Amino acid sequence: MPEVSASDWDAFVAGQSGVHLLQTSGWGAFKQAFGWQAVRLISGEAGAQILFRKLPLGFSLAYIPKGPVGQTQKAFWDEAEDFSRRQRAVFLRVEPDAWQPEGELARPENFLAGAHAVQPQRTIVISLEGNEDTLQARMKQKTRYNIRLAERRGVQVRSSDRVDLFYEMMTITGSRDNFGVHSQPYYQAAYDIFQPAGACELLMAEYEGETLAGLMVFQHQGRAWYFYGASTEAHRNLMPTYLLQWEAMRWARAQGCRIYDLWGVPDEDERVLEDEFTSRSDGLWGVYRFKRGFGGDVRRSAGPWDRVYHQLLYGLYQWSAGRED
Repeated sequence: MPEVSASDWDAFVAGQSGVHLLQTSGWGAFKQAFGWQAVRLISGEAGAQILFRKLPLGFSLAYIPKGPVGQTQKAFWDEAEDFSRRQRAVFLRVEPDAWQPEGELARPENFLAGAHAVQPQRTIVISLEGNEDTLQARMKQKTRYNIRLAERRGVQVRSSDRVDLFYEMMTITGSRDNFGVHSQPYYQAAYDIFQPAGACELLMAEYEGETLAGLMVFQHQGRAWYFYGASTEAHRNLMPTYLLQWEAMRWARAQGCRIYDLWGVPDEDERVLEDEFTSRSDGLWGVYRFKRGFGGDVRRSAGPWDRVYHQLLYGLYQWSAGRED
């Protein structure tokens, strides 16, 4: 299987449809700045960007996020495995870009069903088809009200390059909602790589010159993703995050996107989500309460799959990951 350059990979991806952002060369360059090695391989009509992370004693972890791309055959998997073995991977993890159940792919031979996904497995996907009135009609009444309240009270949303300010708000949000926050260089690198290419926008909600909330939205080949969002404690009664999310959807539509992925809710069946969201605030439950208001469908991604090359070390990894749940 030939390893190809980033430009050759871009040409291959351009000939495909609906390729996930995490399989673009830009994402590989982004992750390389933070300890990963990106390798792009093409075999026949299939290809994959594989991320490798060094482990102690010369081992590595191999990971295909939201891939592979194209029509895979056994020969593709054989060669991908051979490359992973040569990198001394403990295991190769694949998280396919497909939904359960109708998009569920046949798990390749010798791969196991993985227990711990890297990316959020359950999310809400919003259709951007139709006009803006149609989009708002699909939302919960309270969400529509909050969007209009923010507009009436004078909240404004603008594009910004102030990643430093966004990071400050991320630290506030992480402390308030008890979740981990990346470093400022992490968000800066994401902006610097994707924004000049038109694949990312940093939006800020402001009121009387004060920044209240921000988000980073990404897009590629007709899809958009809400990856990072933050807000301060100021003027929360003005509902700035609702208007901010609406403007991100409008930005995605302007880029030609057909769907908008809110990227992460609790991994529970929709019935459980609806039964319990009013009484729970732990983990992503508060996030679900907010995101459900924008309409859309609760979806769960296929996978992950693991191909194990060192059983003992893989068992230690599984044990460690289980302790973090």
